[in-house]
Amino acid sequence: MSQTDREIIIEGVDTRELYGVNDAYIEQIKALHPKLKIIARGSTLRVLGSQADIDDFEHKMKGLIAYYNRYGHISREVVAQSFSRGFSREEQPADNNVIVYGNNGAIIRARTVNQQRLVELYDSCDLLFATGPAGSGKTYTAIALAVRALRDKQVKRVILTRPAVEAGEKLGFLPGDLKDKLDPYLQPLYDALNDMIPPLKLQKYMEDGTVQIAPLAYMRGRTLDNAFVILDEAQNTTISQIKMFLTRMGRNAKFIVTGDVTQIDLPRRNDSGLTRAMKIVEGIRGIGFVEFDKRDIVRHELVKHIVDAFDRDADGTGVKSPDKENND
Repeated sequence: MSQTDREIIIEGVDTRELYGVNDAYIEQIKALHPKLKIIARGSTLRVLGSQADIDDFEHKMKGLIAYYNRYGHISREVVAQSFSRGFSREEQPADNNVIVYGNNGAIIRARTVNQQRLVELYDSCDLLFATGPAGSGKTYTAIALAVRALRDKQVKRVILTRPAVEAGEKLGFLPGDLKDKLDPYLQPLYDALNDMIPPLKLQKYMEDGTVQIAPLAYMRGRTLDNAFVILDEAQNTTISQIKMFLTRMGRNAKFIVTGDVTQIDLPRRNDSGLTRAMKIVEGIRGIGFVEFDKRDIVRHELVKHIVDAFDRDADGTGVKSPDKENND
């Protein structure tokens, strides 16, 4: 039988992720195709064997790459499954609550009623407001939707922004340039992205501008086309700042605004523009609202009790009334 020599170019994925640590996955792939001679050199695979075997190999290799681009991870089990029956590019997760697959196969899903509500409204609204207490998953769910939109090529870039407002601490004395001083405000956004995008790919996205994380002031003057944009901690914006942000929306853009009106860090609480802005745009078609509550809190169980305790102390005295103590 005649032998065919073919070069297959790997595109759309970092080969270090695809081949595995110490080439573990490419060695597994070679073992699964004993009739082929496979030589991996950077982004090129040289494959020698019968044309039929190479065609089958190339089809399954493309399926593995498509799987990685959709779900963001590869494992030995995934490689074995890919080269036994193959993955179709249209393959979807069975769980309808799954938003996106994160690193190492982690499943990022809508875990509460209001998280699911946010996911559902995303399909019909280009601008969403998600408000509620700490730990309810507002921002995390929004970032998961953004990562999914990027992977599915619904948008070309993801932009995450926050107002640079100090929450009681003074960070201006810290060493470093402007980015070094501002990064502490933006760290929660980095943390969420690190759960959902492989480190090497995230680094590449950050370098080429596919993923941008910046203070709100950097949004001024921009028109954000083909972008998924999230404004986090919006309770710390003034009405003029939030107007500036909302009017950045360009063509084929999705905007999500998240905030917790109980955690305003502005010098004067009445300067917060989030609630006022929501009232102003209420009733405009294409804008949706989701109000998260304590039932949505998905952090440590104690967080729910902490939120309850602070709600009971709304007057700021730190002393519970006798009636409220009896209800605990």
